Amino acid sequence: MARDTLYFPASDRLFLEPYLPPKDLALSGADALPFTTLTFATSLDSQLALSPGARTVLSGPQSKAMTHYLRSRHDAILIGVGTAVADNPGLNCRIEGAGGYGGDGLEGQPRPIIVDPKARWDFTENQKIFELARDGRGKAPFIITAVETPPADKEAILEKHGGKFIRVGLKTTVTGEYGLYWKDVLKALAAEGLGSVMIEGGGAVINSLLVPENFEVISSVIITIAPTWLGRGGVVVSPERQFDGNGSLVPSTRLKNVMWHPFGEDVVMCGNLKV
Repeated sequence: MARDTLYFPASDRLFLEPYLPPKDLALSGADALPFTTLTFATSLDSQLALSPGARTVLSGPQSKAMTHYLRSRHDAILIGVGTAVADNPGLNCRIEGAGGYGGDGLEGQPRPIIVDPKARWDFTENQKIFELARDGRGKAPFIITAVETPPADKEAILEKHGGKFIRVGLKTTVTGEYGLYWKDVLKALAAEGLGSVMIEGGGAVINSLLVPENFEVISSVIITIAPTWLGRGGVVVSPERQFDGNGSLVPSTRLKNVMWHPFGEDVVMCGNLKV
């Protein structure tokens, strides 16, 4: 068993079940979208990190193990390119019983997805994500990009490890910006046979999803809240302000079907954005 194996008891898994993709999930139809879970850890002042690009540990050991269990229950785990550049993440699952951690093959290992519209991630074979793939403890990433012809050397590294670039065209998004459209990204993943996706961050990715027009693509929300304030100037999760027909400010949204669960000093909140 690998030394960094994590343990998450069955008794702690029950409350999560209503917010996770069904184990017999099957997609059907060209427009089918994966079951998509938005999950992240935040401070008491709704921040993900002390500053852009700064690695900031928020989760305690129990909620960290929960996060890896969530990874085992999804076909893919998605982050933005900024997080990939800053953190050199492994994006694998270290729960006991997953492939490479006591399980067979790559069982329970999610497919890493990096959203990189301009193909700016200057990765090498020495990135942690490829080391894990070579060791049989994770999968190589699929990279979502809008670039017609990605760099050949990067494509060769991906293909050598079982990953690839997936091209998705740019559009005017629901926020009025010209960029990747979340429905197109998720449809592209569904076309790869990925029936469930766990979106972990970073801040730009999370905030781009927290607009009413994108709520329909989010199946569930699972947030770890750590008992700490990071202070002003960090990476904040905060949806754009919303106004009613009279131009008056209204709350951006309120989660439904909410459940809270303590994990050590942390609290995990689960809920839904859709009615």
